[in-house]
Amino acid sequence: MKIADVGNVIEFKDGLRGVVEKVNENSVIVDLTYMDNYRELELEEKTVVNHKNYTVIKESINA
Repeated sequence: MKIADVGNVIEFKDGLRGVVEKVNENSVIVDLTYMDNYRELELEEKTVVNHKNYTVIKESINA
């Protein structure tokens, strides 16, 4: 299991994607506004995802 770093893009829960804003011991805080269809899905701006429940898609959005 690869633990994400701040700035990484992760995918979780049936295709949702977001940018990691903070890494905690057991989870990450993710900004969901990265997704183009964020408003259509009517999601909160941020969510918490356990390290076991995501995959790193991009190492950094600035890369």
